[in-house]
Amino acid sequence: MDVNKTVRQYDLDWIRVIATIGVFLYHCSMFFNPFPWHVKNNTIDTSGILVFSLFVGVWIMPIFFAISGMNTIHSLTKRSTFTFLKERFIRLGIPLVFGVFILSPPQVFIERITNHQFSGTFLQFLPTYFDGLYLDIGGNGNFAFSGLHLWYLLVLLVFSIVALPIFKLLPQVKKFSGFHFLLLPFILFLSGVINTLGLGGWDLVFYFIIFIYGYYFFSSATFKPALKSNYKKLVVIAIITSVIYIVWFMIGLPVAGSIQDYLFYGVKVIACWSWLCVIFSLAAKYLAFSNRFLTYSSEASMPFYVLHQPIIVFIGFLIHDLSWPILYKMIFLILSSFSIIMLIYHFVIRKINILRILFGLKGNYR
Repeated sequence: MDVNKTVRQYDLDWIRVIATIGVFLYHCSMFFNPFPWHVKNNTIDTSGILVFSLFVGVWIMPIFFAISGMNTIHSLTKRSTFTFLKERFIRLGIPLVFGVFILSPPQVFIERITNHQFSGTFLQFLPTYFDGLYLDIGGNGNFAFSGLHLWYLLVLLVFSIVALPIFKLLPQVKKFSGFHFLLLPFILFLSGVINTLGLGGWDLVFYFIIFIYGYYFFSSATFKPALKSNYKKLVVIAIITSVIYIVWFMIGLPVAGSIQDYLFYGVKVIACWSWLCVIFSLAAKYLAFSNRFLTYSSEASMPFYVLHQPIIVFIGFLIHDLSWPILYKMIFLILSSFSIIMLIYHFVIRKINILRILFGLKGNYR
């Protein structure tokens, strides 16, 4: 493998930090938009907040899987296969299990009582947590085996195991050419015919392809130069397809299986692909550096991700029936949730070894 690939790419760290904030804001928006969620505000927004949700939802989880694929090649370059898998089980599996048994029950409880599916206290609810599998919001099962928002950790762990034989067999991409800007999104579009399990706006197969792309294509030394030469075109395409997707969605979704439905999906795929390329291009140009803030926030990103949704759901539950205007609630939800998460991380999680491990960090804090 190219030794240059072992060099730390700070732009990827910045993207991960920014994307983590993006997920936080996206889940705050879920409290107000029309989509099903664990707890909803008493007044729903179908304008600005919905537009934000649609825009961010197109690319936010795909970029996590793209970065994960890119980081995988760096990890396998420096580690044996056994060490790589061991680290993945520790850094992903332990926070996932912690989330399933500690962080998920309060969220499911809040969902059940706000939807009038359960009446009683949290302690009375706990024995019912293992009654059936939690498969979707508003369902009947309570056991959130995927950790709710932590499904990303579960899926990434599975992808890391399943993809290893593929990574060992297929050769690395030597040159990322303009042809790939057409071929790769086309393959993503074709994946739409396979329906397995939809999570975060996309199917698992779509995420797996993005993960593979991160390893083989986005990690190529010629990827960023190719982005630079096509940047202006990608920005225009990203903006146009995003506008079409959002307007089309708000006017009304096409009938499933119709030609319009395939066109709608194609627009969404192109918007996702274009924004991934634009984000990687901007980060390579402006964020190829490190500082104290990046060092701190890069380590904080995993605990922040694990902790953010339970806090948002809890704060949302406290204010969902208040008669405040949406704008006031939104500001309060964002500021209070962010402050609580960061206070818990800074003064508690990062200083206690067992908590560091439970939240996906290495131990031995000094």
